[in-house]
Amino acid sequence: MSRDSYLFTSESVSEGHPDKICDRISDSIVDLYLGGDAFSRVAVETLTTTNRIVLAGEVRGPAAITLDTLEQAARRCVREIGYEQAGFHWKTAEVDIYVHEQSADIAQGVDAAGNKDEGAGDQGIMFGYACTETDALMPAPIHYSHRILQEMAKARHSGDTPELGPDSKSQVTLQYENGKPVRAASIVVSTQHRDDIEPEQVREIVRGFVEKVIPQGWMCPEKDFYVNPTGRFVIGGPDGDAGLTGRKIIVDTYGGAAPHGGGAFSGKDPSKVDRSAAYAARYVAKNVVAAGLADKCTLQLAYAIGVSKPLSVYVDTYGTGTVDEARLEAAICEAMDLSPRGIREHLQLSRPIYERTAAYGHFGREPDADGGFSWEKLDLVEPIKAALS
Repeated sequence: MSRDSYLFTSESVSEGHPDKICDRISDSIVDLYLGGDAFSRVAVETLTTTNRIVLAGEVRGPAAITLDTLEQAARRCVREIGYEQAGFHWKTAEVDIYVHEQSADIAQGVDAAGNKDEGAGDQGIMFGYACTETDALMPAPIHYSHRILQEMAKARHSGDTPELGPDSKSQVTLQYENGKPVRAASIVVSTQHRDDIEPEQVREIVRGFVEKVIPQGWMCPEKDFYVNPTGRFVIGGPDGDAGLTGRKIIVDTYGGAAPHGGGAFSGKDPSKVDRSAAYAARYVAKNVVAAGLADKCTLQLAYAIGVSKPLSVYVDTYGTGTVDEARLEAAICEAMDLSPRGIREHLQLSRPIYERTAAYGHFGREPDADGGFSWEKLDLVEPIKAALS
């Protein structure tokens, strides 16, 4: 039986978090290859530690993209995030690259050939989710966690808060009553800062961003507002903790409010269903909710490597749906081709649009004019309704 009153918590991490630096570098490489050839194949991981960046993985794409090109992309990402610290600097960091050609065994299973359609890049299950808790149709705790850090990053990049560093984390706990969020029970923000700043100064700087984001009247009690609970956060980024691509999958998706299939997104081209099918699942779930067919919706897709059609399509509307879920599953399959090729073409994913997704969530963002975040569009509402009728 579902509970009506409870606390629920989600966290976010900034673009300067060690893992997010890695996600961004990996996605910058995806964009490099797709910008040169829309049918490139990329699976590249990044590791960061004290003044060192390591790239590893496999690619297939334009020969004009050299190891030097990859190194310059990594340095640019670090520079744009804002790392010019003794322990991690975009200019002086050592960059090691271990990137090779894509496996022929994988290529033959994924590529279209003869009568064979493009297959999934791997087996796996992917989930999409949407709900009516926010205008973005995202769960409220992760939505506000992201926005706090986004506002802090904007101020840091503009020069308004030179006291703060690139590495930060947020965590928002909301009180739910009758199944809906009504106020913040606690808020935690940890942010890197200059050595000459007192903890109380950091607290007041952060308070302004939190109060800007949290809805009016929702602010938590003062005793439950935590800023840098350890007292100091001067050493941050990869100098303080190693980073790795793909370690923040719950931050990337729904903050734990919905299931996750387990596959990370960053560093993967759209032939990898870990990424493209998770985007498609969000797209479908969001359009189901936007159509008024449910207050919340989870969609699960499953694939086998080299096989084009999904093995299963499962919908759960948690008792909030206005139509039978089996009918909804059939309507979804009629409204959209959920094969890897169908997803890639429908959402126009073979474009260099991925570096921007690496921080502050892959979902709940505004669609961009150049096709970024195309999975956040609401243009499947009418096709789903038509398929139901």
